[in-house]
Amino acid sequence: MKEKNYSLDTMLSTITKYNGTTAKKRLIFDQFPLGGIGAKWVILFCLSLPVLLFAGIFNDTIFNMLGIAQAIIFFVVFLSMVMILIIAVVFINNNKVVRQLGPSWKTIFPDIDLKLALASGGTPYKDFLMHYTKALEKNLKGEPLEEYMKNAFTTMQEENAYLLAAMNNARNER
Repeated sequence: MKEKNYSLDTMLSTITKYNGTTAKKRLIFDQFPLGGIGAKWVILFCLSLPVLLFAGIFNDTIFNMLGIAQAIIFFVVFLSMVMILIIAVVFINNNKVVRQLGPSWKTIFPDIDLKLALASGGTPYKDFLMHYTKALEKNLKGEPLEEYMKNAFTTMQEENAYLLAAMNNARNER
């Protein structure tokens, strides 16, 4: 199967949201621009699971069979399973999006790891969203956005040269 080549605009719209003043990383990546399920549907699914569980356990038929104590115990046990399921669904969704975007990202930014750019911790690219916000404020799209982000990544690498060198040394020692 041939890999799809996504534009930078499409890639960034799946992993970030822009509210007019700042770009923020999405908690649940949006597959809709990639031809998949939208993040709103994933959120709706996650929110509906506890409600469906409550309706299933506390309806008249099941509640009369179980009684109040067992119904509460069942609800708590199954709710913990639902929470684990929700975490798994979000994890699988986000990893799938990163895997889909990886080849396209490598064609535009061959030396920058997408996971490092999206990381929340101390990485050389911790200012990625700040630079992307500035690009959105300038209404950059397509080629100008790519050039701006390439320059931004170069700037971030220069500003954090020591951290980048330490990370490369640690990677080479393995």
